[in-house]
Amino acid sequence: MNTVYISFGSNIGNRKKAIEEAFYLIEQNNMRITKKSTILETEPYGYTEQPSFLNGALEVKTDLSCREVLEKLLYIEKEIGRVRKFKWGPRLIDLDIIFFNDEVYDEEDLKVPHPDMHNRDFVLKPLSELCPNFIHPVLKKTVKELFEHKIETGG
Repeated sequence: MNTVYISFGSNIGNRKKAIEEAFYLIEQNNMRITKKSTILETEPYGYTEQPSFLNGALEVKTDLSCREVLEKLLYIEKEIGRVRKFKWGPRLIDLDIIFFNDEVYDEEDLKVPHPDMHNRDFVLKPLSELCPNFIHPVLKKTVKELFEHKIETGG
């Protein structure tokens, strides 16, 4: 059984409904949600001229491979109505694999751990609730250490 940490976010439309629908579809696609973080209201990242986000994280158990989880998450985003217009743009739903067990994937369309997660409060804070002692397999620091460093550096 694989343990997957997934971040989620929404900043257009009925944000709560989109997130709830994502949870439902995750469960319907051979993934069992075992933990949910608090949902936070956060400022946009990258492109800032857009509405604020609702963000959080999930712990999921599944027999699916990392590639299969990615395919399911992309399918779920599309089912909910996500249209990819430009990087960091507004989105009805965003689902990203942050960790897949302690495995590392560096493929063109599959990068795990998420390559920018350690720079994002809206990923680190919810993950700190779910798995503070999980060690990032590349950076070799716990999620809690990464989050505390982010707070200390004001980034």
